[in-house]
Amino acid sequence: MSVNPPRAAPPAWSPRVTAFEWVSDETGHAYDDAMRFLKGGDAVLIDLRGNGGGSSEAVQYLASHFLKAGTLEITFQHAGREPVQTRVLDHLPAGRMIGKPLYVLIDQGAASAAESFAYDVQQFKLGKLVGASTAGAANTNEFVPIAPGFMLSVSTGRPVHPISKANWEGTGVAPDVATPPSQALDQAHALALRALAAAHPAPQIQADYDWALPEVEARLRPATVSAATVTAAPGAYGKYVVTAEKDGLWLARPGHPLWPEPRRIKPLTNDGLFAVEGVDSLRVGVKPNALELWWKGEPTPRLLNRN
Repeated sequence: MSVNPPRAAPPAWSPRVTAFEWVSDETGHAYDDAMRFLKGGDAVLIDLRGNGGGSSEAVQYLASHFLKAGTLEITFQHAGREPVQTRVLDHLPAGRMIGKPLYVLIDQGAASAAESFAYDVQQFKLGKLVGASTAGAANTNEFVPIAPGFMLSVSTGRPVHPISKANWEGTGVAPDVATPPSQALDQAHALALRALAAAHPAPQIQADYDWALPEVEARLRPATVSAATVTAAPGAYGKYVVTAEKDGLWLARPGHPLWPEPRRIKPLTNDGLFAVEGVDSLRVGVKPNALELWWKGEPTPRLLNRN
């Protein structure tokens, strides 16, 4: 498991689980560290895109953090053997995150054990699945040698979920929010931010959500800048200078030691709000003959008229 901080730094953290590998006395510690980190966020995003599967022990350990102890998680049925039940673990060093908003990213490359966790999220209603339908590989297989040198994969067992009394073999796990897999992370961030804001948090926390959302939405639906804005914007505004280049508008503050070079400004909305590359605490509004400086934490912008 690798933990990747989100690009726009909203209050949600997104670990990417590339495979559900399990090594006794080792893998659990890695999950514990990741879960302690995730508990510090207001929401959790888990990226399973491209996860080809792995061990049911790893799925059990991860799922246990979102379910009550002792809950029947899955039953494995094998031909000629007694069914094997997997239940939610009683002891978790990092504690549980029951009720914390959860978003899981999936795609066609998510298979087997990755689908098992996604299926748990959906069937137990632990959160939302975002992306595209998974591979549809639920049954367990065994390889049988065939002369002169072939191997035949034969299905010998299947998982049965306690809620659906079925599994995802052949159908895959469908997302709750369908979106191109390449946009699933940004889509999940946007969903999380909107849901958190709708819960009416404290004003300062609300301001953080409101600040983060436009940049995430701009990646999902890129804003366009009118030719009139690009033509009219260049000029000096107080100590700031706007210039137009082939790749868009740039903002400079000549003589400032922390701003030695111009920075590109990227459109966030179609009405002239821009993000400043490398300065997450500043947004710029381009108005006729004026520049608005929106500093994070300040309720109103600082207005700079054209020199």
